[in-house]
Amino acid sequence: MARKRPPEIDDRLQRAVRRRAGNRCEYCHLPAGVHGTPFEIEHIIPRQHGGLTALSNLAFSCLRCNRRKGPNLSGILKIGGRARIIPLFHPRRHRWHRHFRWNGPFLLGKTPVGRVTIQVLAINDPLRVAVRQALMEDGRLGEP
Repeated sequence: MARKRPPEIDDRLQRAVRRRAGNRCEYCHLPAGVHGTPFEIEHIIPRQHGGLTALSNLAFSCLRCNRRKGPNLSGILKIGGRARIIPLFHPRRHRWHRHFRWNGPFLLGKTPVGRVTIQVLAINDPLRVAVRQALMEDGRLGEP
């Protein structure tokens, strides 16, 4: 249920993005409809950075992931005591299971891309973890 979208994303394109995503957030994998938060169509590479409104640059995102991602393309991660700029997970270029894995309601980063994405999008924020845990306990969410 994408509630907010830029006007140039027509219904056909919106449906294609949602269908390709399996009707779940392409970042945290929360399924649409199991929780009251709205989902949005987001530009992976934001328009302000030259990103196009094309199927190849659009992702289905829960409100929280989209708001935290904003116009970010990368984040800063300490690796070996040094701060490094690491690109965020790109749903069209990266494979989700290569960068992430679940440990109950917690999402773990398997790579620097996964770790920095979890950090920037605050995917393991206590409230988000509590929501996933409650949904799992209610049987409305299997392993996320």
